[in-house]
Amino acid sequence: MNKRIAPLAPARSEALKAAYARAVAATRRRTILSLVAIAVLAVAAGFAAEVKPLVLTGNIGNFTSYLGQILPGLTLANIRGDLAEWYWGLPKWAALLGETLLMAYLGTLLGGLAAFVLCFGAAANLARTRLGCFLTRRILEVLRTVPEIVFALIFVIAFGLGPMVGVMALAIHTAGALGKLFSEVVENIDMKPVDGLTASGATHVEAIRFAVLPQVLSNFASYGLLRFEINVRGAGVMGFVGAGGIGQELLVAIRNFYYTDVSAILLMIIATVMVIDLATERLRHRLIGSEGTR
Repeated sequence: MNKRIAPLAPARSEALKAAYARAVAATRRRTILSLVAIAVLAVAAGFAAEVKPLVLTGNIGNFTSYLGQILPGLTLANIRGDLAEWYWGLPKWAALLGETLLMAYLGTLLGGLAAFVLCFGAAANLARTRLGCFLTRRILEVLRTVPEIVFALIFVIAFGLGPMVGVMALAIHTAGALGKLFSEVVENIDMKPVDGLTASGATHVEAIRFAVLPQVLSNFASYGLLRFEINVRGAGVMGFVGAGGIGQELLVAIRNFYYTDVSAILLMIIATVMVIDLATERLRHRLIGSEGTR
């Protein structure tokens, strides 16, 4: 038997309509005020940063013309010869690019190990003392706040030129960045296994080994792969300050106006980063997927 819903009384219906209209109007006002605030802040930030749209539009042609200059003159009739001339330094550039990848790998590995050690002390749910947690977090902040290029400059002054200083700079910044991410993963774990092991007499290290690591390792690996992608890009510019890698050769080509060399090196870097991004993305998805199926 169908039951008909009784209509609202006219007074009640009008009251609800008025309340709905007020709520919509309030939401609209908040949205407008938020957009106005964002626009005002953008204008203020642009003024403080001396962003000049007229200068940008007036000189955009210099940028496009430079792009046109660095592109090689390839012809179908002599494509092999043109490519050979464009990539005349391929063996040397490939070796430097390989050095860049090794710098990124070693910097990520060393920084990841340091982050692994520090993250448990920075996690509020596992830290032994509040003071220790506070100090560990401040250390991680210092490590990730200073840019890699600044660390590289300091190390070049202290230890001289070479890829070692690039590895050290990447490792320090990676330790700070991954330490923050790792500690947040640890803070979101299920504490019941930890409490159970602790109640049965397990030490702090044993509780981490058997109750924490099984919950966080896949996320740790995922973040580590993501950081490796970032470090490949970072290692590409380490040569600008003499810290090894292909960045040094790119800087020489830019300074000496070797236009086609600039495009050849840039294309190699872009292609390498794209391949690494695709590979590590698939690995991260597999790790996250395997964690979700447990």
